[in-house]
This record gives sequence, structure tokens and C-alpha cells, in this order.
Amino acid sequence: MSKVIDDNVQKIDVVVLGAGPAGVAAATIASEHGADVAIIDENISGGGQIYRAPPKEYETHDSFKSPESYEGDRQRNYLSNSKVKTYFNYRVWSISQELVVSTISANGLKSWRPKALILANGALERIIPFPGWTLPGVMGLAACTILLKSQFVLPGRSTVVAGCGPLLMSVAYAIVKAGGNVSAIVDLSSKSEWVRVFPKMLSRPDLLLQGMKWLWKLKNEGIKIYNGYTVTKSEKDNDRLAITIAPFNHSGVNTDPKFQKLVEGECLAIGHGLIPSTEITRLLKAKHKYDLLKGGWVPVIDDEFRTSIPNVFIAGDASGISGAFSAVHKGRIAGLSALRDLNMISLKESKHKINNERNLLNKTENFGQAAAYLMRSRPELIKTITAETIVCRCEDVFRAEIDETIVSGAVDMNQLKAWTRCGMGPCQGRTCADSIEAILTSVVGSRELAGQWTGRAPLRPIPIEQIIGDYSYSDIPIPESAPL
Repeated sequence: MSKVIDDNVQKIDVVVLGAGPAGVAAATIASEHGADVAIIDENISGGGQIYRAPPKEYETHDSFKSPESYEGDRQRNYLSNSKVKTYFNYRVWSISQELVVSTISANGLKSWRPKALILANGALERIIPFPGWTLPGVMGLAACTILLKSQFVLPGRSTVVAGCGPLLMSVAYAIVKAGGNVSAIVDLSSKSEWVRVFPKMLSRPDLLLQGMKWLWKLKNEGIKIYNGYTVTKSEKDNDRLAITIAPFNHSGVNTDPKFQKLVEGECLAIGHGLIPSTEITRLLKAKHKYDLLKGGWVPVIDDEFRTSIPNVFIAGDASGISGAFSAVHKGRIAGLSALRDLNMISLKESKHKINNERNLLNKTENFGQAAAYLMRSRPELIKTITAETIVCRCEDVFRAEIDETIVSGAVDMNQLKAWTRCGMGPCQGRTCADSIEAILTSVVGSRELAGQWTGRAPLRPIPIEQIIGDYSYSDIPIPESAPL
């Protein structure tokens, strides 16, 4: 049983951060074996990004319903019927080296000290900046899915969907199904790249068939798909966006005007793939490595999802991009590993169950790896970031300032941050870090040499008055003056 210690810090067996498919799987399997488990998420309910739920007050719109809606309901019901303690609308703002997890919510401050911490904090969206990416009407694919899934709102009367990976077709199909208009789909991946990953996609014929249905519907609607193209510029044209696209391949972006095309829409929804979220593992000083086909920087883990930090486990896309179905099995393996290390399950039983989950994971990983390949980082895209383009939008840092700082001698990400303030804004680099790393890497030679920004608290923006309590300046002790 949990008990309160150290000024409201609760002892507990397991804390799981993130209530997406990986977090729910890890929390429920640990709870089923007798562990006292708390799951924490800053959203209003479980499901994560892929199974995001609308507010309870909203009336369901069938035109916005999808297979993910039903799976999300199933997972939320499963979690609510378990013995897992759920804490939604709780924002984790700090985790100490002793694994004290500190949160803030409408109920005030609350902290836990778990014996095992399972990180299931998912992934971030990669958007490579281009001139006009900060204009009204330009949004990430992830933001577009939030509007569709939880707000039942179309992103615009007409939308250009751009970027790379299966999410393009998913978003475009959802817009059309909800009665919206898709002006064009601009896909970085060439047709030959889709053919290359097709054999791996055969490992999940159900998902492949779903994707084929999406494609057929979009083609039937007469929507033009530009394979092997990228957005190079977006400009405001009255109440619409004039979007310039150009051919892209392994040699880079072809900026010859005669090969460029113009597409238009009221909205541009764009995303260049997913990046594992490492803000917590960086804060805890875990070991990381750069793996292009897993989405970028990932924590170093063993076969049972233990990180280099004792009693810290990781699951889902935070351990490497491979999708929601793989995330479930990763979550169960992480949960079982934590149970084993807490001596709440025998070595024999844990190995048997982990082997079963790993066999299932191997089957789903093929499809996930295919999707991750299509969403991989394309370093050549940084050439579309002109000197006048804002790269860090929180602090208004332009490409020219970053280049100038590198020329002046900045050789790693932390130097760049200190000299330009990039990454110091409210998003703390979640939006700009990958692009800035790519720019620096083009000069220093590798991501490893460029490095990562040091993880720091607060992990998310928080009202400072809510964590410091009530005080006046008269309460601050003032030391005596030094003797003359």
C-alpha cells in the first residue's frame, strides 16, 4: 500500500508516466500481479495521441469516428476497470535523481517516490522549418489530428497535407471522411520507397488493407498526390496559403523554378515524422544513442527495456518509433521487467511471459519499422531553411543567427543554446531541437558530436507561484552585511 512520507511524497511500487497504449499496458500488467501502481498523464483521459478522447461534454460525431476511437474507448475502459490509480490532468514538472516524481494539477502539488518508474511518454513531431511555417493556417499533423479526434473540427475549408509517413494518408482520409476538402497531398517519400517497405507491411495485412482503403478513397476523390516532393515555402494569399513544393530525393531539394509547383489551401497540415521523447531520460542523465531508423536519439536499453538508470524502464515510442501496436507489447515487457526487479514475479514466470510478448512484438515491429523508415530524418531538408527563416519560434532565433554562432565557434548544442537562447522558450526545444541538431551536424559531422540539450526542470511550463507557496519578501532571510 502507498503511504505518505517526506512532506507529502508518497511511496508506491510503480509509477507510469503516460497513459497511451504503452503506459496502459505497462500499468495494467503490473497491477494485475499485485503491484501498487499510479499512472499519470497531463491529458483529460487515457489514450495518448493516437487514441485521444474528446471532452466528456462533447457529443460524438459519427463522421469523425475512426477505428482508433473504438480502440481508445476499449483501452480507457480496461484501465478504469483495473486497480491502477489514475491521475489525469496532472503535469509532471520535475523528477529528481532519487526518482521523486513531482506534479502539479488543479488539486495542487503531489509527489511520488516509486520503487520502479516506467516512462511511456511517447514521441514528438518533427517539423523542419521553411519560409512561412509560422503563418496562421500552418499547423503540425499532430495538431490537425487533435482537432479532428477530440474537438470534431476541420482544420480549414481546404487543407494541403504534407510531410512523410503513413500519417499523411490517415489525416487526409479523416478530413475527407468528416466532410472536409484536401487540396493536395505532398509526400517526401517516393513511390520506390513505398515499394521498398511493402514486404514489411505485409506482416500486418489488416493495417495494410486499411491503408489501401484510405488511398483508394483519396484517389477516388480526385486528390492529387505528389510523391517525392517537399514544401519549400508558404505565403499568405488573401484568405488562402500559396504553397510552393519542389522535387526531393537523396541528393536534396531541386530548387530549379521550372520543376517547382504551386498548391493552395486555407490550411497546411505538415509533419516530417516522429521523434522519441527524451526530455525525462535526459533530465535523469540516462545514456542515449542516435538511431536514424528509430526516429533519432533513444535511451540505451537492454532486452527487457531497462534504461541505464537503475529502476527506470521505458516503453512505447519513447524507446524508438514503431507504432501503437508495438507499444502495447513494449509496455507489457517493461511492466513485467519492473515486477521481476521488484521480486513480485518469479524469474521463470517473467521470462516466459516476456518471451511471449517479444514474439508478438517481432510481428508488429516489421510494420512499425516500415513506417519509421518512411518517417526518418532527411538531413537534406535543412537546405530549405533560409537565413531569414525562424528556426526557434519561441525565442525568435533565425537560421542566420545559428549559422553565425557556429562560425563563431559553437561546437555543440548546449553552446548554441547559451549563445542564441534557442530552446529556452516554453516548448524547451521540443519543436526546434531536431532541426538545430541537423544544422550543427552538417558542420561538425555527426549527431553524436553535436550532442543533445541537457535536460532540465521544469519539464513543462508551470505557474511559479503554485510551486513556491505563499510568502512575502519580508519572509526572505537577509544575511548580515559584511564587516567593513
